[in-house]
Amino acid sequence: MNMAENKNLLEGVDARTRLAGSNKMEILLFSLGTRETFGINVFKVREVGRTPHITKTPNMPRGVEGLVSLRGNVIPVLSLVNFLEHKEEPGRGKTMMVAEYSRRTLGFLVHEVDRIIRVDWEKVKAPETVLAANQGLITAVIELDNGHLVSILDVEQILANAFGDAMIVDIPPAKVNEDVAVFFVDDSIVARRKIAEVLDRLGVKHKHATNGAEAWTRLQAIAAHCQQTGRAVRDEVRLILADAEMPEMDGYVLTKNIKSDARFADIPVIMHSSLSSEANRAMGKAVGVDGYVAKFDAEMLADTLRPLLER
Repeated sequence: MNMAENKNLLEGVDARTRLAGSNKMEILLFSLGTRETFGINVFKVREVGRTPHITKTPNMPRGVEGLVSLRGNVIPVLSLVNFLEHKEEPGRGKTMMVAEYSRRTLGFLVHEVDRIIRVDWEKVKAPETVLAANQGLITAVIELDNGHLVSILDVEQILANAFGDAMIVDIPPAKVNEDVAVFFVDDSIVARRKIAEVLDRLGVKHKHATNGAEAWTRLQAIAAHCQQTGRAVRDEVRLILADAEMPEMDGYVLTKNIKSDARFADIPVIMHSSLSSEANRAMGKAVGVDGYVAKFDAEMLADTLRPLLER
């Protein structure tokens, strides 16, 4: 695919906001010079183009090739293939995807981009097993109509591997009783670990799920149990924290389901996502989320949750 096609590939993103609540997403397919096909949510990609000159700097973390200047900003460039422990081959890394993750802009070196496909989240499956060579970096797998498999990389894990986990600052505990609990859902192992640490610092009990479908099943079971025992669901779950991108059911459909069920009427839903653009905030608002926190700022997450837990 040539550069003009790459530019046109990402046009019309505003129209894609209508996918919110439809349990559909659009994936940009790309290769890393191997036989595998990978994918990334279109909303994370700002542009695609030829790899510019990369300035090497000393003491770069593993997988970080260096820095590039892009429209007046200096951004780090990561070679995705290096994280998967494949041998370097000629021509690899000739294309750079500029992506926005967790309020930071990054360049990802890939072999080439292919096309955009629209898929149902229910067809996006968590991998049953993850190859040891990939170090748990595959967060989901999509099977296309022709039987071809597309691997979705856990970019949050890649960033943690490259730059280390974000430091958790001193977080004062929330003024809540010991029965208050938060239910959170995220398909990323590193994200779940960070969220749990923030909630532990707040002194709040927590339960979790690893994708939207599992979360909805568990929340329905909690609501049914509360009905049987004569308790309000709010006595069991004070707040729900949901990721946007998840296999089988995304955070938008999960929120839509929660907001349409009267049993959860008094429970706020906060969306916690690395999709930090205004378009994604608008998508969350369209399905009724009560707040939006971009990953991963521990202090901001705590400050968002505390007043909702204490009220």
